[in-house]
Amino acid sequence: MSSHLSNQRPEPDQVLVDIADYVLHYQVQSQLAWTTAQHCLLDTLGCGLEALTYPACTKLLGPVVPGTVVPHGARVPGTQFQLDPIQAAFNIGTIVRWLDFNDTWLAAEWGHPSDNLGAILAAADWLSRTRVAGGKAPLTMRQVLEAMIMAHEIQGVLALENSFNKVGLDHVFLVKVASTAVVGKLLGLSRDELINALSLAFVDGQSLRTYRHAPNTGSRKSWAAGDATARAVRLALIARTGEMGYPSVLTAKTWGFYDVSFQGNSFKFQRDYGSYVMENVLFKISFPAEFHSQTAVEAAMTLFNRLRDLGRGTENIAKITIRTHEAALRIIDKKGPLNNPADRDHCLQYMIAVPLLHGRLTAADYEDGVAEDPRIDALRERMVCVEDPQFTKDYHDPEKRSIANGLTVELTDGQVLDEVVVEYPIGHKRRRAEGIPKLLEKYRINLARIFPEKQQKTILQHSLEFDRLVELPVHEFVDLFVI
Repeated sequence: MSSHLSNQRPEPDQVLVDIADYVLHYQVQSQLAWTTAQHCLLDTLGCGLEALTYPACTKLLGPVVPGTVVPHGARVPGTQFQLDPIQAAFNIGTIVRWLDFNDTWLAAEWGHPSDNLGAILAAADWLSRTRVAGGKAPLTMRQVLEAMIMAHEIQGVLALENSFNKVGLDHVFLVKVASTAVVGKLLGLSRDELINALSLAFVDGQSLRTYRHAPNTGSRKSWAAGDATARAVRLALIARTGEMGYPSVLTAKTWGFYDVSFQGNSFKFQRDYGSYVMENVLFKISFPAEFHSQTAVEAAMTLFNRLRDLGRGTENIAKITIRTHEAALRIIDKKGPLNNPADRDHCLQYMIAVPLLHGRLTAADYEDGVAEDPRIDALRERMVCVEDPQFTKDYHDPEKRSIANGLTVELTDGQVLDEVVVEYPIGHKRRRAEGIPKLLEKYRINLARIFPEKQQKTILQHSLEFDRLVELPVHEFVDLFVI
């Protein structure tokens, strides 16, 4: 006796419908979300500008075919490239993620919601230039900020209760889904077309996390977001042609995402889509380091000063105990050799050793010239990581969202220094008043890396004042950053 599956076309999965309806109909009312999005925009672009000082990054940039220039194409900030929106998304997405210095979201899944700016800015810039060329009104930066708020929300809400890393998938999958949704809106897709586009994002094969973990950690983790944003723009454009979608892409028995890629489990949701994620996003302000280490690095900086005051150095350290949370142990607790900068900026022990030695942690400190110092590995060997269950509980608590680390140093003479505990990094919502001035200082420093003083002043005049920024046509804003 045979059984047959029904070939009746089902209604779209509710997950797709909810995302599409949110993007098309939600009105952002939170002023905190709007101002945080402005700060996120500036910080993300600044991270991209700093990445342009690294040849390992810039070698990946430009058109697919050298010399190609696209009329009315999207420009890549800090460069002279003008590209089709798909390749521009790859370029922008790559530079903003390269140094692991843009914002972060931590939950059951982690990730970097500002990665979506690669797709958003490329699509909005191209659309704005194309509209002006056709005698129509351009898009404004208000639409860019709105798209950022929504992309943050989609990526972050999906991440709250659903761990993709536990099934081996990389978090840039969520970047692709979120970017597809908001770019689809910018393109003017209908509700049905937007649902089709989202289904195409889920149908795709998704990136494995292997490039983020020993023994294969490598630089793909720095361009994976660019790849995801480029794919999102491509899929939204395909849907705009009227190409069909796959309504039960998640729930289809045997062949759907849940059965194939999520161990048969359905997504869980903690809250409806709104503006929660942008309001609570974590900024990396002081250190270009994987976010689970941010408080540990801050604690190490305190210990550097304490040791200096005592007249002691790292040669006097016998043991360092790192009290941390489960996610940090799973992602960045590493022993043995570290093979490249991408390996080092995902090693908790390395990111503690450098500030203990030098009183700093910069992007340059992951390069070979610093890493070859034998004192770093000697210090790493004296470190022990232990999980504190309360730290793990507070990490998942939606009212706290702490990322706590505590460091205890034992000296060779038997003295034990008081533990230094930091629960909330400076980029946390609870430290916004302290953090935003430093974030803007970081932005100014990054502008100065690329642009002459006169151009820096012009950029600051147009980007620091919210009311002026949101009324600026997108292409005029991006042109400010052309070198």
